[in-house]
Amino acid sequence: MSVLRSALLQEALYGALSGDATLSGLVGGRIYDEPVHLDAPDADPGPYVTLGDERVRDWSAIGLTGGRHETDVSVHAPTGGHAAVKAIAAEVERIISDADLSMVSGRVVTRILKNARARRVAEGGRRIDLRFEFRVEA
Repeated sequence: MSVLRSALLQEALYGALSGDATLSGLVGGRIYDEPVHLDAPDADPGPYVTLGDERVRDWSAIGLTGGRHETDVSVHAPTGGHAAVKAIAAEVERIISDADLSMVSGRVVTRILKNARARRVAEGGRRIDLRFEFRVEA
């Protein structure tokens, strides 16, 4: 298990999401590692994606070293209904399921969507949190 691979996995996820033309068209390239502060003077109230919390556990066995990474990816829509945010979440799931998540060190050996949660947030917005599990070998 390694925090280094955690950073490399985040980099691979960001690259896959930001490099997808369809997702870029839906969120205008707005992929971040923290939620947008909507009270900022230059804030754009459109939908966006964040790479969120991560939990890493050892996944080593005889002859193998690795970690199990549970990583949250969230879709935020400060305005509008669930249909738009669900379309973006479906695109995020497609990208992560199909992408080449190459890393400088280590490799992703499995990836699954563990669960998703759609909910309303303050001031009428919507949010979907997708939790993925990745198994990464050293």
